[in-house]
Amino acid sequence: MALHQRDAAGGAKEETGELYGDGDGDGGGAEAGQPAHARGPVPKWSEQLTARGLVVSAAVGIMYSVIVMKLNLTTGLDPTLNVSAALISFVILRVWTHATARLGFAVRPLTRQENTVIQTCAVACYGISSAGGFGSYLLGLSKKTYEAAGTDIEGNVGWKEPGIGWMTGYLFAVSFVGILALVPLRKILVIDYKLTYPSGTATAVLINGFHAPQGDDVAKMQVKGFTKYFAISFFWSFFQWFYSGGDKCGFSQFPTLGLRARKQTFFFDFNLTYVGAGMICPHLINISLLLGSILSYGIMWPLISDLKGNWYPADLPESSMRSLQGYKVCFSILFVAVCVICNPSFLTFSYSQAFICIALILGDGMYNFAKIIVSTIWSIVNKSEKKNTKKEEDILSLDDLHRNEVFTRESLPNWIAFLGYFGLSLVAVITIPLMFPEIKWYYAIIAYILAPALGFSNAYGSGLTDINMAFNYGKVALLILAATAGKEHGVVAGMVGCGMVKSIASISADLMQDFKTGHLTLTSPRSMLIAQIVGTVMGCVIAPLAFFVFYNAFDIGNLNGPWKAPYALIYRNIAILGVEGFSALPMHCLQLCCGFFAFALVANLMRDFLPRKYGKWIPLPMAMGFPFLVGASFAIDMCVGTLIVYIWHKIDKSKAVHMVPAVASGFICGDGLWIFPASLLSLAKITPPMCMAFESTR
Repeated sequence: MALHQRDAAGGAKEETGELYGDGDGDGGGAEAGQPAHARGPVPKWSEQLTARGLVVSAAVGIMYSVIVMKLNLTTGLDPTLNVSAALISFVILRVWTHATARLGFAVRPLTRQENTVIQTCAVACYGISSAGGFGSYLLGLSKKTYEAAGTDIEGNVGWKEPGIGWMTGYLFAVSFVGILALVPLRKILVIDYKLTYPSGTATAVLINGFHAPQGDDVAKMQVKGFTKYFAISFFWSFFQWFYSGGDKCGFSQFPTLGLRARKQTFFFDFNLTYVGAGMICPHLINISLLLGSILSYGIMWPLISDLKGNWYPADLPESSMRSLQGYKVCFSILFVAVCVICNPSFLTFSYSQAFICIALILGDGMYNFAKIIVSTIWSIVNKSEKKNTKKEEDILSLDDLHRNEVFTRESLPNWIAFLGYFGLSLVAVITIPLMFPEIKWYYAIIAYILAPALGFSNAYGSGLTDINMAFNYGKVALLILAATAGKEHGVVAGMVGCGMVKSIASISADLMQDFKTGHLTLTSPRSMLIAQIVGTVMGCVIAPLAFFVFYNAFDIGNLNGPWKAPYALIYRNIAILGVEGFSALPMHCLQLCCGFFAFALVANLMRDFLPRKYGKWIPLPMAMGFPFLVGASFAIDMCVGTLIVYIWHKIDKSKAVHMVPAVASGFICGDGLWIFPASLLSLAKITPPMCMAFESTR
């Protein structure tokens, strides 16, 4: 699930002064408040693509690929990091230009367009780690996930062990189609419909602020803050490693709220990645995560565990899909699915946990899915009715005209987009059935015929709400394909087809967010499209390598350890649910799921229809669903982050607005970078010298 970031630079406003600043390093002599084009020519698209830009993109892409992979393989959390990536790109570029200048080399001026292109390339690179299914549908194909779902479960058939070769080939086959699916429609979405794309606009505000004269002092402050907290985070992770020489050792096991609370996962584990993520995510998301933790691990799971021997067999292990784990997965998916549409089944205490989780996800997902589809249709109809009506506010300013002219003059010819889409679809239709015989060629053809419509719907909805609903489309495809392919092939066919549909919908929406950033920073769409392709190529190579560093170094998929990769099991159980239907659910799980499904719908209706002063306090069911399966510790970490932001804004709001993204990025990147040496030490069988553990004296 993607959790959205706080608005960068204090808000994503589109007024000229805020988008462009009062000046620009590209030229001088313009009056304050004049648009960027009045202060110098826009670089040609070929000048926006630079060698140093590709190097910086690769560096940022690798760093964030590791960070995102860690998040996916621990909790499944997927915060939006676009603004953070733009900040890190600027920091590295600034250090680069200053260092080369001091060495006496000629330095090419750093422009907002180059910054935007680098950010686009880096996001495309680490986006493969996020959307490539390494913590969900691809890992769900593994033998370990197959066994965790229960080898005795009817319908749980087929597995394929992770491999660099087939994973890389699969990513190359499915990741490029979405790039070209909506290229001919980008002008309609960005210029004609004037969709806001909040994340893309916020990124543009940040980048334009970097390149305005009055933003120079702020940029220096952000660079200094990022460097400081990056170092603190890295060395803190290094220090923690010395005390983690065992399964339940180290600061990550510190019982900050007591041993009984620790047993129910209520503790602060000193993970600065999640503290940083909490600083980026809005307060309501973090509070919703904490409420979900209290409801699940504080109330429901202890109560259901007391019913062992009544609701499920007492002799089953807790990790069995026919015990508590089944309830966990079910509830997790249901919560997240009111935002995503469907989720898995677990057939034990563990199995029940799974389905209750699914119920929350399903309720939230279906509501938002229907809401966005209706909003999309309503908006398109309104625009069609008003297209011949000229209002005063529809008359474009010189600024808007220039942005639109830059955005349209260097586009990719439509015939190339159509031909490329057809060629890439043909490659996927041929190669994917060869890799996975369970997927019939006609499934792939249907997916790619529907792809432009799915991509447009998701991109339009993302522009209206800033919510990427690709997971919803993927889960719908997962259920339909699993049910259609039957018991022998349903699980594998469903998860592979899920990846095909989800990749198309996700990349289309992400690319439109980037195009919105480019539109507001006067960046050529041609250079951005090339950057997107280059970044995707990087990601298809880097993401499988990053995954296998984790896969070989840590116990991925162990539900009793820190590397739970919960969504691998969730996706597999969604497929089983598609094959078997409701007969796969544990005792009373369906009734509980219906209750939480209704709760998710009611919560969303209250948020939408109550007066804003009341509706804004209603918790988000999707966010509440995450802790149902993975525990409460990460929610506490994120609430620590949100508390830091809250106090900082109370003490010095003007400084906090600029420094929160820098400090949060430093926390995330420092802890993420430590993963490299930690993985190498683990692969070399070098263990920490000490074990700091905590036990009761009674």
